[in-house]
Amino acid sequence: MSADDTAADATTSTPEDRHENARQHVVAVDADDEEQETVNRLDAHTGDGIRHRAFTSLVFDGDGNILLAQRAPDKRLWGTWWDGTVASHPVQGQTQKEATRQRLEEELGITPDQYDDLRVTDRFEYKRYFENAGVEHEVCAVLKVTLDDLSLDPDEEEVAGLMWVPYERLHEHPEWYRQLRLCPWFEIAMRRDFE
Repeated sequence: MSADDTAADATTSTPEDRHENARQHVVAVDADDEEQETVNRLDAHTGDGIRHRAFTSLVFDGDGNILLAQRAPDKRLWGTWWDGTVASHPVQGQTQKEATRQRLEEELGITPDQYDDLRVTDRFEYKRYFENAGVEHEVCAVLKVTLDDLSLDPDEEEVAGLMWVPYERLHEHPEWYRQLRLCPWFEIAMRRDFE
């Protein structure tokens, strides 16, 4: 391929060529989580970012342990960092609970018959940059659920590792878990949970 061909390809590339996230959209919101419009997911996570709707779901076992999930290494942002437990974005017209149910099943094989107490417990806005790769600027809902059945079937494309951890001890002694590199939205959610 000549230099001219390479230059032509660069100028004719579409968003779909950039990253798989460019094929998806997220819901841009104001500071009160009121929907503004849908925006390209990759655009929402690059440059200075675009404030958008997100959620993090904390999964518990009934004995005070939280399920931490390690993000797959090929995630564009925060790959191999530990999350508590699932984080994602609802699509337009989808509630936080609907999105949580979907992602719990897709990422961990957790089905609605394994719990009956899914609830929204908090909401906050945050903005964090990740290395030179991108940014999260989200209004993040926090949902909690306690499993009656602890059966898991993780999707390795989404989840690299799983670990049950005493939630209160994780909050009180973060230095004991520093090597885990916790995702910033989870750290914020946990801190607010104990305020």
